[in-house]
Amino acid sequence: MSTTLTNDEPNHQGPKKTKMAGDTSHLHEDGIPQDLLSKVKEYLDPFHLPVEKLQEISARLKKDLIRGLGKHSHHRAPVKMLPTFVRATPDGTERGDFLALDLGGTNFRILHVRVVEEEQRVLKMDSQVCAIPQEMMLGTGEQLFDHIAACLGDFLNSQQLKGHTLPLGFTFSFPCEQLEIDKSILIRWTKGFNCSGVEGEDVVKLLKDAIHRRGDYDIGFVAMVNDTVGTMMSCGYRDQSCEIGMIIGTGTNACYMEEMKNVKRVEGEDGRMCINTEWGGFGDDDSLNDIQTEFDKEVDRTSINPGVHIFEKMISGMYLGEIVRLVLVKMTEDKVLFKGQASEVLRTAGTFETKFISEIEQEETGLENAKKILTALGLDWEPVDACVVHLVCDTISSRSARLCAAALATIANRIRVNRKLPHLETTVGVDGTVYKKHPNFSEELQATVRLLAPECDITFLVSEDGSGKGAAMVTAVAQRLARQSRLLEDSGGEDEDEEEEEEEQEENK
Repeated sequence: MSTTLTNDEPNHQGPKKTKMAGDTSHLHEDGIPQDLLSKVKEYLDPFHLPVEKLQEISARLKKDLIRGLGKHSHHRAPVKMLPTFVRATPDGTERGDFLALDLGGTNFRILHVRVVEEEQRVLKMDSQVCAIPQEMMLGTGEQLFDHIAACLGDFLNSQQLKGHTLPLGFTFSFPCEQLEIDKSILIRWTKGFNCSGVEGEDVVKLLKDAIHRRGDYDIGFVAMVNDTVGTMMSCGYRDQSCEIGMIIGTGTNACYMEEMKNVKRVEGEDGRMCINTEWGGFGDDDSLNDIQTEFDKEVDRTSINPGVHIFEKMISGMYLGEIVRLVLVKMTEDKVLFKGQASEVLRTAGTFETKFISEIEQEETGLENAKKILTALGLDWEPVDACVVHLVCDTISSRSARLCAAALATIANRIRVNRKLPHLETTVGVDGTVYKKHPNFSEELQATVRLLAPECDITFLVSEDGSGKGAAMVTAVAQRLARQSRLLEDSGGEDEDEEEEEEEQEENK
């Protein structure tokens, strides 16, 4: 993907780029003769999404968000819109010491986090990574949670925290149905885990039971945290207008603060709640068929979950490299690239890594990187082949950024309309390797959002450790709200007569 420029900015960036009508993307076409370029464009044109098409996609997602929030329409909605029971963002008064536990793979992390109100900072005091042996991933749930509890105990010992009962933020990155901030039912194991006795159970209770079996320490309030929500909350202490979280890495997802009156599946009308959109599922009802290319369909068909997470498969790091590989194979078979000679390596699924796209699109070293990568893939290349590969990478990463922008614009526009604002100023907390490592992704995404949500002024803030510091911040906010709620309850009844008098006076005005 190339650097994004607005209409009135000159291009001082070296290679010649072409701009599409109503577009923010400029694609590198230098070094490709016109007759070859015409052939190449036949393969790449289906990836180009003009602004009008992005607006259409945004309108489709808007309908899906509403369906996902509905009490009766939720079960058939491809975008699940899961309530997180996080009812506020940080207000800057949070403080204290917290634990964070991050379990999402073959290792898990334990952190000690300190929230310093005076400095408005979230400090990682220390952390520890613990392995989960393969046999434990397939053993009993009791074994797994006993192991976690033992590692947590060792960590507290090493930090001289054993006598303290600290609240804990628990990032558990498996499909769950969250029933309260501290109650989350595992729907199914993924990522190679298959521990018995956990599916259908409350993972917070299983953790607490394991700690109580030990009996040598205790933990305080536990908040279950989705990693996307952690991303938003880790930025929210630094910037209290941060009300959207977005991850664009191996996978993709977003969350945002929705008005409670629109969250039909949870009782209550007042205030707001953070909704975990699970927007990767957008298109699972075939609503994106018209923009899926033959290469997208092949990626979906050969994935471990065909028909599921269609949007994610068009834009996230797990799939972008494979889309590029499939395009290169097809162009080679049609004798447009590499004199029609594809190597065995190029023909093998998964060999063109997504990180290659970032390396090939580097401003100064991209073409040299392309040549090294093509050599490593066992290809006999000419300089023009490297230029074409650069253009393919450019096109596919550009589409990813623009689709992400369409989805983000949908959320920003929804918040603005919800609040009946002529103009919205908000901040998005962002994480993920595609956003952070790709040389131009963030720039193109931001420029496209400005086109699609012109009444929204959006600041982007890169998250610092959403599953660690963010999880601690979710816990800190939940504790603050609980304290405020207790204060209100404690004062109830004392001034009843006084309040009744005030009400009468108000009515008689």
